[in-house]
Amino acid sequence: MINRLTLAALGGAFLLTACTHDAPVEPETLVEAPTAPQPVTEAYTIRLFGADIGELTATTTGADIQVDYEYRNNGRGPTMAETIILGEDGLPTHWTIDGNTTFGNKVAETFALDDGTASWVDTTGPGSEPATEPRIYIAQNASPYALSVYAQALLADPDHTLPAWPAGALRLEALEDVTVDGGPEPIATTAYALTGKSLDPTYFLMDGEEQLFGLVSPRLLIVRKGYEDAEAQLTALAVRLASARYEAIQAATAHKFDGPLRIADVRIFDPVKKALTGPVSVRVEGTTIKAIEAANASHPDETVIDGKGGTLVPGLADMHGHVGQDDALLNIAAGVTLIRDMGNDNAKLAELIGKIGDGTLAGPRIVRNGFIEGKSPFNSNNGILVSSEEEAVAAVDWYADQGDYFQVKIYNSMNPAWVPAVVAEARKRGLGVTGHVPAFTNANAMIEAGYDEMTHINQVMLGWVLEEGEDTRTLLRLTALQRLPKIDLDSEQVRHTLDLMVANNVSIDPTYAIHEALLLSRNGKVQAGMADYVDHMPVGVQRDARAAWSNIETPEDDVAYAGAFDQITGTLKRMKDRGILILMGTDMGGSFTLHRELELYQKVGFTPAEILARATQEAADYVNLGGEIGSITPGKKADFFLVPGNPVEDMKAIKTIELVAKDGVVYFPSEIYPYFGIEPFTEVPQITSPAPAE
Repeated sequence: MINRLTLAALGGAFLLTACTHDAPVEPETLVEAPTAPQPVTEAYTIRLFGADIGELTATTTGADIQVDYEYRNNGRGPTMAETIILGEDGLPTHWTIDGNTTFGNKVAETFALDDGTASWVDTTGPGSEPATEPRIYIAQNASPYALSVYAQALLADPDHTLPAWPAGALRLEALEDVTVDGGPEPIATTAYALTGKSLDPTYFLMDGEEQLFGLVSPRLLIVRKGYEDAEAQLTALAVRLASARYEAIQAATAHKFDGPLRIADVRIFDPVKKALTGPVSVRVEGTTIKAIEAANASHPDETVIDGKGGTLVPGLADMHGHVGQDDALLNIAAGVTLIRDMGNDNAKLAELIGKIGDGTLAGPRIVRNGFIEGKSPFNSNNGILVSSEEEAVAAVDWYADQGDYFQVKIYNSMNPAWVPAVVAEARKRGLGVTGHVPAFTNANAMIEAGYDEMTHINQVMLGWVLEEGEDTRTLLRLTALQRLPKIDLDSEQVRHTLDLMVANNVSIDPTYAIHEALLLSRNGKVQAGMADYVDHMPVGVQRDARAAWSNIETPEDDVAYAGAFDQITGTLKRMKDRGILILMGTDMGGSFTLHRELELYQKVGFTPAEILARATQEAADYVNLGGEIGSITPGKKADFFLVPGNPVEDMKAIKTIELVAKDGVVYFPSEIYPYFGIEPFTEVPQITSPAPAE
């Protein structure tokens, strides 16, 4: 067993005799000293969308495990070195983790179990508890090799469940046996699901000797070296396992009522008037809003849900997503019924859209953007990778030929010289153009080349602080934001960029909330964007809420990053004042983070009603769906959510959702959240079934 090697001492009895001239010597038995444990090294390849992006190695010597873990995608990724020491019961007694997270935050995590006390230090600070029963430590920043440690301990437990430090419990479930091909020889494994640490299960494989074979997910794969060719089989397995889970949740929580549905006694947010109506009720037939009538209107054939004077809001739009199955369901629970996907694995996204469309899975409407990236040592691995202008233009044509893409999105490693040709082909084929600013150019040049929209506010502002030749394919595109406080936002260079945006009718997708997390999160302090819901989350999410993203080592770093966020807010204020269209999206999965994204725009000068209008009807109009969705209007799709409060007076009201409808299918978040280890925020509203036929 990999984490609890038992090396038997090689002992032998040797009869040694020596003679003198006149007396024999009694035989003496000697036992050879135990042989020192020999190191056993396991190596894994990290792959993303068909590309090798890093490695993990684990060397076990007796009870000691040394782990090195690193990958790079899109110019960034974690680097970790771990030491794990196991006790006789297979549970960690000491664990140290050093390195840095994806965005550069330093990690110096420790755990020790000594003299009946468990103590630890992670990014949230120190903690300790008496060790009165067997428990396992959940490491905050562990490498995926921690799965091996957890699995060994849980497999040895009768019910495969152990209480954990700092809180909660870990549970292991065997799912199915899998024979993996794609390596030197087929290998028999078992697929497991680990739950208790985060919102979703972690799926991984152990071989017949209970050694870690790999971690599987629909996107990222960590697999034993030599079995890289099994990627298609293993990612398909991950999709199937996750799909089975989400299909079961959909079957249990999607309410399709027989006959018409009425949401009674509500006020509706009108995104055109930017105000609430008086008390009304809404009749839904099938997928469509049929009528808006008096608050107490009723008909014997209806199922009635009592809104109790709450507010019915059109479904929200996240204008910057990269959607997976987990995002899809949690966005529905958060009232998000439209997502613009800004780049993905094209085949997997198409499959997901199909399952949402046929009702197999819950999820928002998804508007697709076609991701085009240049090949480089720093490239992302989404969408289509190109190495010439001809390939870039051909990628535009491929997306256009599919018939359901809204824009193409240009990324960091694209050669800036190819952009005019990409824009010209996109115009010819009826696609818009958005994206990052490729390395070694600036926002002004991309606006002049024909971008319709700029993605991420930092991509625009970096042009004001970078030196010639600096490479934004790396984390520099984030760390260089420390320079922003030196910029005069009323200077000529800032005004010139905004003038270009106005003159060329260029919009902006700032992803405001992700910049708040990047620039303002601090170790040991709850991120402002998570404060309203973090206590409802699993332990892993709670710890992450108290971790910095960036490497902030000095008081000067602290001041510079905080000042950078103020400069972002100031720039967005100026954009709003100039009439530049600001689109509201997260790049963080949406759901709870979209609620924070919307809330933040009050800092820029938007009223709650203006924000809700932008995130509903105006977003739908932007992606050419405004005739179908975006407002609660007879004839439109029944996409809306119910909150007990008044979000026009207080934006925080959108965070407490009782009901969500998408295409007339009703979901109650309080039924969905327990599947993710989330404590619900509301109760199911009162439902009255139709009167029985006479």
